[in-house]
Amino acid sequence: MASVSNIPLQQSVADLGIAYKNFFNSLKGKRKGKRVGNPKFKKKTGRQSARFRIGGFSIKGDEVYLAKIGDVKPIWSRALPSEPSSITVIKDAANRYFLSFVVEIEPTSVDAKNQSIGIDLGIKTFAVMSDCSKEKSPSYSKQDRKIRKLQKRLARQQKGSKRREKTRIAIANQHNRIADKRKDFLHKLSTKIVKENKTIVLEDLNVSGMVKNRKLARAISLQGWREFRTLIEAKSEKFGRTFQVINRWEPTSQICCDCGFKWGKVDLSIRSVLCLNCGTEQDRDENAARNIKMVGMGHRHDLKRTGSDRKTSSEASCCEPSRIPVALAPVSMSTLNKSAPTALAAWRSPPGGYRQISPQCPPVLKLQAAKFRDLCRSAVPLRQETGRAGWLVVLGAFLRMAISAAGIH
Repeated sequence: MASVSNIPLQQSVADLGIAYKNFFNSLKGKRKGKRVGNPKFKKKTGRQSARFRIGGFSIKGDEVYLAKIGDVKPIWSRALPSEPSSITVIKDAANRYFLSFVVEIEPTSVDAKNQSIGIDLGIKTFAVMSDCSKEKSPSYSKQDRKIRKLQKRLARQQKGSKRREKTRIAIANQHNRIADKRKDFLHKLSTKIVKENKTIVLEDLNVSGMVKNRKLARAISLQGWREFRTLIEAKSEKFGRTFQVINRWEPTSQICCDCGFKWGKVDLSIRSVLCLNCGTEQDRDENAARNIKMVGMGHRHDLKRTGSDRKTSSEASCCEPSRIPVALAPVSMSTLNKSAPTALAAWRSPPGGYRQISPQCPPVLKLQAAKFRDLCRSAVPLRQETGRAGWLVVLGAFLRMAISAAGIH
């Protein structure tokens, strides 16, 4: 024990006390968030660390003196902005050593180019901005293939052998390459976004629920969405920016960002949607990013939905007259009373069914026409719930859009 400094040992005991405090507070319900497990010993092959407080280290030029260890000459990544209050020596699973310094910095002021921006995160394209710019994440497929190959080799080797240890370090090196590549990309992207925008709006993603999909779990885990959000939040505080997170149940991909028309849940294979209300073809990701920005800034067309905690419906609800802007239905009540029942009867085919959609009709338009057909089938309960006037306003607006759309007859 005399050959080891007492400062890292004291810090380890303090960390153990905090760990047990969090564990018991979680059991009693005093601590919010995910339940904390029982503290466990760290593996020798995993990440190790030792923290030195003031009195256990000193900086002399390019060298760092650590108590009971001696002088260490690290490769400096940058100059220290102020005197450090503590130093942590870190050893990762690939036997690499790092020195981490805790320093105080002053908030910096940088003029922003844009007022606000909304960001929609994805897999194929990492981030789609509300200004239609896109950022693709680097490819990790090469390292991922090597990890799979090495893990098969590791499973066949004898435990405790030198060759197994060599393979384990090779696997750790590949994981570190992926982590370093991802961290470099996320740091550069987050710094760029925070410096150029005053307000940054993100969507609260249920990542833990998404990774339960076994087909997308590996791809989602490689992206680092949570790390990106943490970096944006920390750098927003550093540069004096406003960071907002909207509700995960906001139907950002189900509403037209131009007119507010809700077309309902769309399959992931459909990357663009043609809005029957305004006639604009919306890119799925760009439309979601613009909706995220509008919700975060309070400019949503239908403010009743903003901030609600309810789940989104699988299809567009037929009882949402507030989703349709008033300017899109400039028709008198007498005209609607005459035209709506006639148009509804004309839509039905003689055998009592519904007319088919033209084969030349685009897939997106077919999807919207099918939803309109379902609305016609539910016209009777809609009239009972909203009354004659409300039913005719909603039905008349949808009939006008469907009849004027190309490919429907």
